[in-house]
Amino acid sequence: MNLTDQIKISESKGFTLVEIMLVVIIIAALAAMVVPRFVGRGEQAKVSVARADVDSHIPTALKLYELDNGRFPTTGQGLSALQAKPDTPPVPKNWAGPYLEKKPVDPWGSQYVYASPGKHRSDFDLYSEGADSSSTEDDIKNWE
Repeated sequence: MNLTDQIKISESKGFTLVEIMLVVIIIAALAAMVVPRFVGRGEQAKVSVARADVDSHIPTALKLYELDNGRFPTTGQGLSALQAKPDTPPVPKNWAGPYLEKKPVDPWGSQYVYASPGKHRSDFDLYSEGADSSSTEDDIKNWE
């Protein structure tokens, strides 16, 4: 193999600027098609998590508390009664918690609103105020 053959082999071992630009353009086009599908999904996921908490997770813990103690925590005791035995009346005699592993906080970082007895339901009202942290139509509620 002479020197001319070696130079030709070494020159053909890379990508040209045109080839690299073509790959970048293809990747950008694919990203332009895929990214819009994911925009807004984060907020939908937060709503789904809050809905699951309000409809299932927290009510299950509240019902276990009620089975052990004969009543739901009072509004004053709040959802913290699911993590630590309340020391305010009525003090539960058969508290067997914790009924929740972590503090019940909605996906936006606010505490869930709890009232027992509820204004909308006879047992308890439970809701998240949503992304705006105020009582509006975007609230995720356990009634209606």
